[in-house]
Amino acid sequence: MEEFVIRPIARFHGDLREKFGVPRQAGIVEALEGRVVLEEDFRRDEALRGIEGFSHLWLIWQFSLALREGWSPTVRPPRLGGNQRLGVFATRSPFRPNALGLSCVRLLGVERDEILGPVLRVAGADLVDGTPIFDIKPYLPYADCRPEAAAGFAPDPGKRLQVCYDADTEQRLPPEKLAALTGLLAQDPRPRYQEDPARLYGLAFGEWNVRFTVEGDCLTVRQVEKAPFPPEEKT
Repeated sequence: MEEFVIRPIARFHGDLREKFGVPRQAGIVEALEGRVVLEEDFRRDEALRGIEGFSHLWLIWQFSLALREGWSPTVRPPRLGGNQRLGVFATRSPFRPNALGLSCVRLLGVERDEILGPVLRVAGADLVDGTPIFDIKPYLPYADCRPEAAAGFAPDPGKRLQVCYDADTEQRLPPEKLAALTGLLAQDPRPRYQEDPARLYGLAFGEWNVRFTVEGDCLTVRQVEKAPFPPEEKT
């Protein structure tokens, strides 16, 4: 079998350190911001020349937290409750032969860092912190947007929960992070088969550990605490 070797050109850095809570698709939580940091060999200003003329970008990346040996021709999409098997190529499951993901993100701007070189600020990504990125391409609305396309078993983004904050938990987060966290929680990060209203869930978000419960369509944040060891940025 013919093989090809590719290497990351960049890494994504954001507030999500674990798979739990990551948006199920890109663009669902627009308030969620992150940075794309080029690997040292690719930190060339000319490599990004003209990119600020585009509002959105495609990122081709690796499901680095879902790597496994071998592959299965069928998977159980969470959207269907995990009770029905579909072909892996008919889903966006992370458990794929090459474990590659494709996401459209909004470009907020390009920043110049003395050490890291040109850094892309993006919004709406569905990636965990440290995700390897293999390529960056501009999004072209006339070529990439197909409003008439059929969406198969996922015709809409799914239901959204009402998010409430218990006592003073809302005050523990900086205002610029509150909208992103609320958007993440509203998309219901729980596995589809879990409905226990007494269960306390935990979400690692930036420097905070967030704990919440869900009853019906209402999600209540019970605790927001600083993580014992804030994550170090990877370069």
